[in-house]
Amino acid sequence: MKFGVNAWVWVSPLTTEGVAELAPKVKALGFDWFEVPIEGTGDIDYARAGQILRDNGLGVSVCAAMGPDRDLIHPDKAIRDNGMAYLKHCIDAVRTMGGTNVVGPLYSAVGRVWQMTDEERARDTDLLVQQLRELATYAGDKGAVLGVEPLNRFETSFINLASQVVEVVDRVDHPACGVMLDTFHMNIEEKSLGAAIRAAGKRLVHLHACENDRGAPGSGNVTWGEVAAALREIGYDGPVVIESFTNKVQSIARAAAIWRPLAPSQDALAQDGLKFLKQLLA
Repeated sequence: MKFGVNAWVWVSPLTTEGVAELAPKVKALGFDWFEVPIEGTGDIDYARAGQILRDNGLGVSVCAAMGPDRDLIHPDKAIRDNGMAYLKHCIDAVRTMGGTNVVGPLYSAVGRVWQMTDEERARDTDLLVQQLRELATYAGDKGAVLGVEPLNRFETSFINLASQVVEVVDRVDHPACGVMLDTFHMNIEEKSLGAAIRAAGKRLVHLHACENDRGAPGSGNVTWGEVAAALREIGYDGPVVIESFTNKVQSIARAAAIWRPLAPSQDALAQDGLKFLKQLLA
């Protein structure tokens, strides 16, 4: 397994200069993977960022930031088209940096919730499958992989469960479209974290290892023993990435509802979480 950390632990938005500052820190903390969230499409020089990460011996993935104007199933076609263009940008970016995985809620804007009839859900699911099939073909041709992530009910009303994302991914039926799971969201929505991981099975391409309060993994009430056992059972050997946020950056704090420090410092959150995960999974 590769153990990583998302730049949102420290900064938002991430820039080229942020990559240069964080990469040696992340390596010194003991990580071997760095996750790049792409907020503005002009924030990062991907060729330079990739070289910085290689110089520090770090693998890389891209985390998509699905805002109100990036939504693959929105009623407004212009917003759908913008979401598709953005995700193709993310695919190009991860390949330029030397990675493969583009992960996140690759279907709708984070925070958009709406009530659906069964017929409306079926219609939107059909649309999503069509959109993801096009993106998976684009990704596969470039050597990239999509990881589609369920979110909790407060951040989306569309895909909350592993079973729901498995249904979509199986319908897309493309080797470049897989599942990403996040223990923070799973801890809210799933009856059993282990059962959810086993349901994803070989489709699981990426894991966010996050505590129930977004603090350091191992410091809260996530059923980590169950997580570890299920990962071993399915033979998972992909990236395990800590995703958290800082209350010092107002924009991301509001978006992720981070109203207080979750650890003595952001470095401590990352380092303590890494130590726990290595003991649990390595």
